Amino acid sequence: MTEPAREHDVVLFGATGFVGRLVAAYLAEAAPPDLRVALAGRSREKLAAAAAELPAAGRHWPLLEADSGDPASLTRTAESTRVLVTTVGPYARYGLPVVEACARAGTHYADLTGEVLFVRDAIDRCDAVARETGARLVHAAGYDSIPSDLSVFLLAERARADGAGGLTDVRLVASARGGVSGGTVDSMRNQIEAMLRDRTLRRVIGDPYALSPDRDAEPATRQPPDAAPPALAADGRWTAPFVMAPFNTRIVRRSNALQEWSYGRGLRYGEAMSAGRGLTGAVTAAGITTGLAAGLGALAFPPTRALLDRVLPSPGSGPDAATREKGFFRMVVDADTEGGRHYRATAAGSGDPGYAATSVMLGEVALGLALDGDRLPDRAGSLTPATALGHVLVERLRAAGHTYEVTPA
Repeated sequence: MTEPAREHDVVLFGATGFVGRLVAAYLAEAAPPDLRVALAGRSREKLAAAAAELPAAGRHWPLLEADSGDPASLTRTAESTRVLVTTVGPYARYGLPVVEACARAGTHYADLTGEVLFVRDAIDRCDAVARETGARLVHAAGYDSIPSDLSVFLLAERARADGAGGLTDVRLVASARGGVSGGTVDSMRNQIEAMLRDRTLRRVIGDPYALSPDRDAEPATRQPPDAAPPALAADGRWTAPFVMAPFNTRIVRRSNALQEWSYGRGLRYGEAMSAGRGLTGAVTAAGITTGLAAGLGALAFPPTRALLDRVLPSPGSGPDAATREKGFFRMVVDADTEGGRHYRATAAGSGDPGYAATSVMLGEVALGLALDGDRLPDRAGSLTPATALGHVLVERLRAAGHTYEVTPA
């Protein structure tokens, strides 16, 4: 793909928000000195204040005024850069005009969405245009859903290399410690409200192949439930539903389909959350399951949603620096293959997964799109982290201190 000459290499849209500031700080430390980075947002004054707090390399980056409600400003911004990454959510509310501007301009794009409905709309509206212009549109470029996506990508590759055939049963168990930002809560609230307004969207959310590039071509393979009840795993750990499973699993299945089902047409992929061992683990698993169901139910019921709004984090807020530093994520993914072999992938990193670790992930996606074009898979359109960047992203995240490894189990 031949990329057009642009004024900037990377534009970070949403640089004044909570996550945007973290990503900007990461880029200021990790980007090569000659990479032309710019910060974009609605207010030049707020952008200048955010830039003043960055490490020295980022304090004099150009500032661009852009607003999701102003298509002309988005067009100017997209046409000025080779790569645009956005932290402006909820993406279903603010994101589609940004994706559309990048698709038309042939500008590579990445976001942090965990919203199935937004990604489905972005695929339907922008995939064909982006394939024509050569834009790589990379959704879910953070804790949603890079660890899941890259783990299964590496497992399938290892199984093929060993002659073990395609993947069959694959299960991820997540362990993590971190906080919640107002932006994440707002995204969940926005998707629930959309389903309440339009009941047909519930079928989209519930479809395990909701993000497939060709739904009719998907296999009839029965997929694990997204919210399985508490269970005792073979290694003695109790598991509970993982709040990110309904999104992550669909990203992984899209990656499989975009690669002609190279992971295996019989792939059954599910995710759960580790709750610990013994009686404590059993009680924790039950508590997580009950709490998750109650929380989602409360968000869907207007009177209780109004009460929750008073205590949940507001947009623009998030975990403090101490919480972010103490956080971590670890995902263990066990896989069976058609040839009867067994493998285990581990994805892990330090720092609050949704913020500290995510800023590393989105930052490295931006750098990979901007700097490693000649090594990226030859694809364009609405992509996933694994299909857009593949081994380039694995190598970058390993160099940044994250773990991605596969071993025989």
